[in-house]
Amino acid sequence: MADADPGLFGPDSVTWQLHSDPVMWIAGVRALYLQALHPRAVRGVMQNSDFRREAWGRLMRTASFVGTTTYGTAEAAERAGARVRKIHRMLTATDPDTGERYGVDEPALLMWVHCAEIDSYLQVARRSGLRLTDAEADRYVAEHRVSARLVGLDSDAVPANRAEMAEYFEKVRPDLAAGPEAREVDDFLLRPPTHPLLVPAREVLWRRVAHLAYASLPPYAHELYGRPAPAPATVTRQLRLAGLLLRRIPACVRWQLPPKHILRAMARLGPDARPAPYKLGR
Repeated sequence: MADADPGLFGPDSVTWQLHSDPVMWIAGVRALYLQALHPRAVRGVMQNSDFRREAWGRLMRTASFVGTTTYGTAEAAERAGARVRKIHRMLTATDPDTGERYGVDEPALLMWVHCAEIDSYLQVARRSGLRLTDAEADRYVAEHRVSARLVGLDSDAVPANRAEMAEYFEKVRPDLAAGPEAREVDDFLLRPPTHPLLVPAREVLWRRVAHLAYASLPPYAHELYGRPAPAPATVTRQLRLAGLLLRRIPACVRWQLPPKHILRAMARLGPDARPAPYKLGR
């Protein structure tokens, strides 16, 4: 076990512990809401896929990529990154107003997707009660310069701490808008297509997740979408309750869901590699 490949992050990283938390599913939906507010970025998704039919597959592929880069071997992570870069190189989108055709792998677009994702993971984790010090939160942001490199970004150009991340969002805000593509994402997340027999479950369970993910967005995002959200303190209380409930599901049950990245990492590295929030700050 001592010579086993710990991957790009390893059990001592903040990423290893944070990404095992079940609130990451709420964070992932928040990231979709936020990413959709960049018209050029979301246009690249919409023009290259049937979003409503492929959204679930896209969400699962993203989860698998995060799981592989977090808990897989370094070789597996590099292969996953190479696949993503290859796909992005082949895709283009067209601005309907100017007719401009551009590649979806433009650094500015990759940067937006990366920062919206990492910010969402960090914000939801902390607000839901995961105890991260400010130094650990900065470490988490810095660790993901590695994942930024995997998708084709220059890691030195990527925010390395929360202050730099905040500066980035302030700089990019004039480029954001809730265009027709963002409205389509919003509509899908509120009412995803499902089997008629599952509609009650969608209304009871999924809509709560979607509403909470939306509510956890920054105020400027609520303004752009034009839908109000509860006061931040209320949202934080709701996130803490959701975190409390989700964390009561035994990890051994949660981790059995395919593709079992965490279980495979523990089999490779030994039981000491088991992710656990209490390991943060040790």
